[in-house]
Amino acid sequence: MAHVTVFMSPVILIVTLLVWSSVARAAGGLDPYEHFFQTTFGDFQEELELTREEDKQALLIFFEMDECPFCHRMKQNVLNQPEVQAFYREHFRILSVDVNGDVEVTNFQGETVRQADFAFRENRVRATPVFQFYDPEGNPIARFTGATSGVEEFLWLGEFVAEGHYKDNNFNRFKRERQAQSRQ
Repeated sequence: MAHVTVFMSPVILIVTLLVWSSVARAAGGLDPYEHFFQTTFGDFQEELELTREEDKQALLIFFEMDECPFCHRMKQNVLNQPEVQAFYREHFRILSVDVNGDVEVTNFQGETVRQADFAFRENRVRATPVFQFYDPEGNPIARFTGATSGVEEFLWLGEFVAEGHYKDNNFNRFKRERQAQSRQ
């Protein structure tokens, strides 16, 4: 029996460590810069091409700034959640733009501009965060300013765009309908 106990002890230890590891990862989530946002070279015309090639419903740009507590809240509590990452990666191409950034990007018209100018002048971003969805041709189709109340509301925002509800409904009405359905 002692032999069995000694043999099982490392197995139990490994299983326990794996469980703790997955619980810790679920509690803290996964890094949104690795698992939510996609890498870009800053050519937004190319990003639109990839959106079409990958058959995504839209290109989503998250306008943020370092000092924004609401941006941090979204990244630490919503954008890091595996179910959010999976849903959004399935339906959208997702990028992040620093509203104060000096990094040059190529806008939808092929012009080189600073991230700050792309955000402020071209997209009228005045507060952060802003989630701006563009159709595969670069036309703005839906916009959400501020932090969502949590994962559920952010997933509803994704459904609102991915399922085309933005064409004949506004998000607040859509959200009220979803809330009513979830209470039933």
